[in-house]
Amino acid sequence: MPSPNATDALLKEAQHGHLESVKRCIEHYFPGDDFSWLRAHHAKSGDTLFTLAARHGHVDILNYCLEARVDINQGNFDGKRALHEASHFGQLECVTVLLNNGAAIDALKKADWTPLMLACTKTNLEVIQELIQRGANISLKNKDGWNCFHLAVRVGYASILNYLLDCDELVSNTVSKNGRTPLHTAALHGQQSAVDILLDRGVTPVDQQDSCGTTPLMDALRAGHLHVADMLIAHGANVRKRDILGREAFHLAAEAGCVESVEHLIQKCGVDINTSTHTGNAALHLAAKEGQSTMILCLLQHGCDLSKKDNRGRTALHIASGAQHTECIKILLQHGAADQPDLSGQLACGLVRNSEVAKLFSTTVTGR
Repeated sequence: MPSPNATDALLKEAQHGHLESVKRCIEHYFPGDDFSWLRAHHAKSGDTLFTLAARHGHVDILNYCLEARVDINQGNFDGKRALHEASHFGQLECVTVLLNNGAAIDALKKADWTPLMLACTKTNLEVIQELIQRGANISLKNKDGWNCFHLAVRVGYASILNYLLDCDELVSNTVSKNGRTPLHTAALHGQQSAVDILLDRGVTPVDQQDSCGTTPLMDALRAGHLHVADMLIAHGANVRKRDILGREAFHLAAEAGCVESVEHLIQKCGVDINTSTHTGNAALHLAAKEGQSTMILCLLQHGCDLSKKDNRGRTALHIASGAQHTECIKILLQHGAADQPDLSGQLACGLVRNSEVAKLFSTTVTGR
């Protein structure tokens, strides 16, 4: 077994990429011709000279290892092989060398990622083309149910998306294990080019819901991507669609504290500011629960009902008090929130644990 010092020295030279230095290191630390240096690996990651050479694009070191009959499909502790590394880091020449020498093209690393999937998380089209032209399976999915197209959508590089679709139009007709489509992913990450391509191709229904009932429009609005939201609405996305908890996009945007989206929905889409979820929560309740003080101010400025109660008789003041959101409590009280009992008789002031905050209630008139 190589000593830690010998391994560290070898792997350091691998990253630097000087073949002659690598050879001198091998001669110094690995005397004899047993090729144990091929098996030397990083203690934590399992990376070897071979996998590091692929990652950093050092073709001469890669070829030197191949001449020494390295196991071309050896992987690190995550199962990441040299082809995974070269594909992930856009090392086209290394990808070609590895494939020419018999590297398994659809090898799976931890979480069932193929080299093509890793390549699709970057923007090197040539690497993706090389892999597909050499037989990589574009339909394979990782453990979460994402295929290469789904991963590429997150990056949003139009030329890659169009190439994948030209290879197989159906590659975009995919759903992850939690029901999310490429359109969900593109919307959440604000990838306008990807959204435009998907809407133009018309593969995914614009209002398709994931396992939580979330639509692409909901994702776009809670992330503040208004241009994407407008694109989806123009293609028929329903602003009033609800998730499994009865929340509309308006509720989710308020919960996330996205003021721009909330104002957009009020002013341009005519959303009712006091609309409730299945449990009676208005946007004000949800903002209070998440401690979104700026959102609370926004909703108050637009005239929301400060006294609106959920199905348990709780106002936003109850929710903010129970969650110990001091700033939200102050704002609600300053704007006239009355501490009225809920259906169980509980006052909001009784939920506050901070004595200084509790003093704020002393000037309010309770609704007992």
